[in-house]
Amino acid sequence: MRLLWPESRPVDPDALIGLYALDRSRPAVRVNFVSSLDGAVTVMGASGGLSGPADKLVFGMLRMHCDALLVGAGTVRNEGYHAVRLDPERRRWRLEHGLAEYPPLIVVSQALNLNPAHQALAEAPVRPIVLTSHAAPERNRTALAEVAEVLVFGENEVDFAAALAELRGHGLGQVLCEGGPHLMGALTAADLVDDLCLTLAPLLAGPGAGRITAGGPSPAPRRLELCHVLAADGMLLTRYGRAAQ
Repeated sequence: MRLLWPESRPVDPDALIGLYALDRSRPAVRVNFVSSLDGAVTVMGASGGLSGPADKLVFGMLRMHCDALLVGAGTVRNEGYHAVRLDPERRRWRLEHGLAEYPPLIVVSQALNLNPAHQALAEAPVRPIVLTSHAAPERNRTALAEVAEVLVFGENEVDFAAALAELRGHGLGQVLCEGGPHLMGALTAADLVDDLCLTLAPLLAGPGAGRITAGGPSPAPRRLELCHVLAADGMLLTRYGRAAQ
């Protein structure tokens, strides 16, 4: 793997950790996505066809840094999500840096259409959290409460600002979001995205697939500043941060 910007040099594992380090003096939401060169977020309905060894390495690195992992219910159902289990080396790194051994999984679901027996929930090494709204069916809340903490924010849709504020009060200040597009759209609309890690796969997927963001009316554009660009496996791995106001 090689750093292309802001300078050109090889990147070893320790340097890679530093490139994705977080500013723990303030809470933040980081979003991680991979897309094709022509903007597709999936190939044949899933994001796995866009990934590669370097992207997977950074994927694991980002999980190592975060306090909690945020994901939409559709991504859990459609992407074959497993319980969040880091390898021993990354768990050791977290403990040495004052973090919990495992980051809890946080699943966003408006309708709570989740199977409590899904391995991402039932086999999680730490109790997951499910974020929903008051509109979610009570019977679904009760079923999921057997395997997860079900937290309710907002009337008809999740109030992400309130939810994240509550999570920060419990020490989960650095949140990594792994999608999907509707969750990305909601976070963008609420102006809650602080850091975007975007991998560009060397593929032209053609028409049909969605973008990394989806949802309702577009908010005013929010400028992000380029932090770095890496190259490996024919991919470009970029990191952008919230621009100073």
